[in-house]
Amino acid sequence: MNDAYQYDLKAHDTDTPIDWVCLLAILGAKYGGDFKNYKSADMDTIAGKILNKESTLEELTQDMKYYDYYNEAYHAVLGGFVGEYQLPGADTEKQYGLKAFSPIAKGFPYTDYDDFGSSRSFGYRRQHLGHDMMGQIGTPIIAVESGYVECLGWNRYGGWRIGIRSFDQKRYYYYAHLRQNFPYNKSLKEGSLVTAGDVIGYMGHTGYSDKENVNNIDIIHLHFGLQLIFDESQKDGNGEIWISCYELARFLSQNRSETVKDESTKEWHRVQEMIDPAVEEYAGREASAEKEM
Repeated sequence: MNDAYQYDLKAHDTDTPIDWVCLLAILGAKYGGDFKNYKSADMDTIAGKILNKESTLEELTQDMKYYDYYNEAYHAVLGGFVGEYQLPGADTEKQYGLKAFSPIAKGFPYTDYDDFGSSRSFGYRRQHLGHDMMGQIGTPIIAVESGYVECLGWNRYGGWRIGIRSFDQKRYYYYAHLRQNFPYNKSLKEGSLVTAGDVIGYMGHTGYSDKENVNNIDIIHLHFGLQLIFDESQKDGNGEIWISCYELARFLSQNRSETVKDESTKEWHRVQEMIDPAVEEYAGREASAEKEM
């Protein structure tokens, strides 16, 4: 992912722009979706042909049987990660780059490994459809992507949890096992808009209980999940599509939101604000819809 992202940055504002997700989709079609044997030389060759104007994306993919499939799938996962944003202050120039964040705030230690699909037995035997990031009680949890709060509250499996939906409706981010007694940023409620990099909650080990506000999870950690939704019928039920987030977490670790604690409220807040055009566009659409009602 990082190799593709670097080519995207390099080609931005040139006459040969490269969409990093399209690069990944070409390799996805080439590898049959299996990147275990990834070779940087393969990506260098593809990107080089585009940068040197030897070929175009359309020409490179016209005979690739499964390119469209991988392009749609990879854009569904990564579509909101890279784009334009602004940093408030004297310099209001638009910037371009990675605007998605690690779910763990900068400076807070954590450990993780690829545990997607491992067995879980509370309630019933099932697969673990998320990525566990082990850390300390109270570690600030960060919104990976901008979106709106779709759910907030207690779940017998996830404990105190928060679900955030991307504005294009395709991604549902699930943050679970949040801290007992003080799980969320107090300003949040269902429907609240959040910007990528905002503090949304705090790490804990709540859950595995029908009774609210109980620590029944042995290990302090964040359960970070990402569900893809191509149709609303998939949101809950047998058609759910959850993806492994281990490689995503590794990629996003290069962009961790720095936070500071407000001792008067005990809340943590981001240090560097970010203006995400996606938030402004969504808020504008919502305002227009309300006026028409």
